[in-house]
Amino acid sequence: MKKLMIALLGLVTLISCQNNDYRAEFEKNTETAKAYFKLHESEDAQAMFEYLHPDIEWHMPVYGAPLAGLDEVKAAIQGYQDGFEDMSFVADYWLPGVNTETGIPDGSTRVYGTWNATHSATGKKVALTAYHSFEFKDGKIHRGGDWFDLGGMMNYLMETPDEEGDDDME
Repeated sequence: MKKLMIALLGLVTLISCQNNDYRAEFEKNTETAKAYFKLHESEDAQAMFEYLHPDIEWHMPVYGAPLAGLDEVKAAIQGYQDGFEDMSFVADYWLPGVNTETGIPDGSTRVYGTWNATHSATGKKVALTAYHSFEFKDGKIHRGGDWFDLGGMMNYLMETPDEEGDDDME
């Protein structure tokens, strides 16, 4: 019985230590993702591109879109920076990501928050609730995605002044 208890204690200690190994990686990757967002806020697309792994696979916030590669991600970044001014991200919270096969924290990071910006063409202000996930390879963003209501935001931006706040039912 004593051997069994020692073995169980050793196993628990081993598992506990392994589960905490991800923490330093998570903190490093979260700081990288925060720096990446800061570059988006300052509209420095070229510097953002340096954070992207050449083999990136990215979920775009577009219905039915396949995973995007490097060129598509770069085009999206440039499109947002061309289309919006005064971008800022307010994080609600950053959370550790997990390995999709094991469910064990793996050092990846994810965040819930709100993007605030002004649409360049219309002057309309947006507050877009978003979820982003980041996985890393060789210190660069390799997988992940952006989840937010892109269609709803675009509909709002395309509304004419007559349509805004029009509650008349016909």
